[in-house]
This record gives sequence, structure tokens and C-alpha cells, in this order.
Amino acid sequence: MRLVLASASPRRAEILRNAGIAFETCSVQVDESRLAGEAPEAMVARIADSKARAAAARFGDAREHTIVIGADTTVVLGDEIFEKPRDVADARRMLSALSGKTHRVLTGVCVLRLPGGDVRTAVESTNVTFTPLTGEEIEAYTASGEPLDKAGAYAIQGFAGRWIPRIEGCYFNVVGLPLARLCAMLRELGWEE
Repeated sequence: MRLVLASASPRRAEILRNAGIAFETCSVQVDESRLAGEAPEAMVARIADSKARAAAARFGDAREHTIVIGADTTVVLGDEIFEKPRDVADARRMLSALSGKTHRVLTGVCVLRLPGGDVRTAVESTNVTFTPLTGEEIEAYTASGEPLDKAGAYAIQGFAGRWIPRIEGCYFNVVGLPLARLCAMLRELGWEE
């Protein structure tokens, strides 16, 4: 059975590779804007579904069984959603807000099987606690460039890991793809290693 990751994220691909899962990638572009009044959980689930469907459309006439994986990750602090920062100033703002607090990382995952279109969608949530950050730490981190393409302006698997003393939930979810949840969903659709 063929697995297709509907993402250009090197972090998601690395999670699958390190787990020994054979897959191919299919980068897609979908509108990732939040809808008015949309809850964060609903937003990541909808975007993951859109990514999976956009990639599946490219394999519509596939004769072999194919499962397409779509995912979307965001960071939530209180009622505010922190997606990827627009620029360095936005990254500084996000890191300052997260400093010394616990926030949630949400990843929506959608798996879609072809042919037939059988779908499973889930949202994984992980609580992440940051130590208080100094202004100098935030400046040095944003200057590194690492936070600029990450939801919430940080990478737990990178430099920012030194400021995260505790998580509650799936580590891989914080990186961008909740591996155990994904594997359970794939098995539901008939995937075998």
C-alpha cells in the first residue's frame, strides 16, 4: 500500500522516516486562513482535511491502494492562535507571550484512502510549558532564524528545547505529526507495515 504525505514539511517527513515508514511526499497549497468564529481544533482538522483532499485529487485514478496523510499544526495560548510568524517582530511577540506559561499545540490529522475515499480525522493536543525567557534569549533566538517557519515561533526539537521543562502529551505532536495517533488511524484504513 502506498502512503503519501501531503506536506513539504521536512519535520513531518523526518518523523515518518525515523519511524521506518515508507512514504512519498506531495506538496500542496491550500488556504490556511482561520474562518470567522472557528475553534482552533476545528481549524486544524479542516486544514488537514483540505490538504489530504488536494493531494488525493492528484491520485484520483490510482489503481493501487493509496493512503494520503494531511496535517496542520498550530499553537494556542488562551484564546489566541499562534501560527507561523509573519516576521521577526511577530516571532518576538509570540515568544514573549509564551514565556513562563503553558500553552497547547494542536495538530489536525486526516488520512484518506483511495480508491473509495474512506476518511479518518483526529486532533491531537499536547500541553507545553516554557520557562521564563529573557529579552536577550528571545533576541538571540529570533536572530537564529529558527522560529520563522514554525507555528508558535519555536522548534521543540531545536534550540528552543532548552526552555521546555515539561510537556503533557505526544512529543511528536509538538514537532508536527502525532506518530502514535497517525499509526492507529492508518491501521484503521488497512495499512500494514
